[in-house]
Formats: sequence, structure tokens, C-alpha cells
Amino acid sequence: MERLSAVPDSDKPRVLILGGTAEAAALARALVDGFSDQLDITTSLAGRTRAPTALPGRVRSGGFGGAAAMAVYLKEQQIAVLIDATHPFAAQISANAQAACETANVPRLVLSRPSWSPRPGDNWSYFDTIEAAAENLTGFGRRAFLTVGVQELKPFAALQNIWFLVRLIEQPTDPLPFFDCKIIAGRGPFSVEREQALMASHKIEVLVTKASGGNATAAKLAAARLLSLPVVLVRRPPAPAGPSVDGIPAVLDWILLSALDPMS
Repeated sequence: MERLSAVPDSDKPRVLILGGTAEAAALARALVDGFSDQLDITTSLAGRTRAPTALPGRVRSGGFGGAAAMAVYLKEQQIAVLIDATHPFAAQISANAQAACETANVPRLVLSRPSWSPRPGDNWSYFDTIEAAAENLTGFGRRAFLTVGVQELKPFAALQNIWFLVRLIEQPTDPLPFFDCKIIAGRGPFSVEREQALMASHKIEVLVTKASGGNATAAKLAAARLLSLPVVLVRRPPAPAGPSVDGIPAVLDWILLSALDPMS
């Protein structure tokens, strides 16, 4: 992936998308398809997955090194607007983006993924942290489907009396520190039928996930409902301050007004 030089090579207004989500990828496609003649689009990825989804436009990989370094990048690259389309649980990068944009005087918009809402038949229990979810998990079942991401597995590793089906985007390079588990790899979206069959075949008794929202992985909740399984959900961190929208059309309107309107 391209690490952009300090000097932009385009005189078009530059849009920076903080990505890594399905929403960020869809936004990049919409901008490149509809406005590549007017805007220079870059998506920034944290670089945590070895084989990220191919994206249109420019792509940079790797962290910025904190809010101050991000502010320097925004100034050097002459970024006109920044769209924070990161994961709802990526609280640190969102906080860094807020601070960096204030320092660099760059307009910022958050593309916020819609939350999930329970439906009739759902049996959801919320916890404020991953640690609290792990501490209380034995009360829900002894065979758990764990879909919290590779960086959040440690609190569950000490639970010796629970068997885990662990789904990650990629197979881990190092063994996971679980006493008893099976690891599967996959990237959403998944179908309800597939998720139901997966849980049934592994005799899952409880689903454990973050309250991430969106459509890409919502099928597991519908499957749990059909199987009458409890769901342990970790609440989202507080949303970043500042303007926020929950759909790509609203983002496009805001970008065109902020980056292209000569009176803005």
C-alpha cells in the first residue's frame, strides 16, 4: 500500500477517510465513482490485517503516531476534510482525529454506524467492558461463540471451563492462549442460514460480541434469536464529539459543501 509523500501531487481538494470498516470502503467507492474528477481521495488503514479489502483511490497503511503526528500529516498533505469512518470501538483513533483536526483546522465528520436494536425473541445482556463480559460469561453457557476481535481475546483466555469457537478476520500467526477452542476465519457479511448452521453444528450455548452495529455481522444476532441463545454484548464506548451522520449520502453532501463550496 502507498505511504503518501509529504508533498501532495494533486491540486484537487484532498479527502482523508479513516477506514478499516465496510462503511469506509463503501464511502471510498462512492467518492471515487462519483467525484474523482473533483476530489483526491485517500483511505487510511491501521494495517492490522494482512490482506485488507482492495480499495479505490489512494491507500495509506499504518498508524500516525498520535494526535500531534496526525495533525502534521494533515497539514503536510493539505487535507481539506477528514471523515472518521473507523470502527465504533476504535475510540483512541477517533480521539486522535478530533484533536488533530482541531490543531490543523481541518473540518471533520464522523460516519457513525447505526446501532443494533433488540427484537422480540432476543435475549441480550450488556456489559460495559470486555473484562466484565468475560467475568460473567460462565452464567450464560459453557460453549461460546466469541466474535470480539483478536485484540480483545485475553480476558477470556483464563476461562478453563468454557469451550470457545473463536472467529477472526484472519487466522492468527501465533497460537491463542485458550485452554480449549476452535479458530475459524471469515469476513462478513454472513447469511443468517450460515450463522445458524455454524452455531448449531458446534452446539453453541452463548454468543459473545461487541455491540458494533451495522449490517455486515448482524446475521449472527438473528441466528442466535432463531436458536433461542443468549447474547452477551459489550457496550460501545462514548461516541466521538463533533458532527456525525449515519449514512453515506449525508457524508457526500457534507464533503461537497465543505471541500468544494468556495463560500465554505
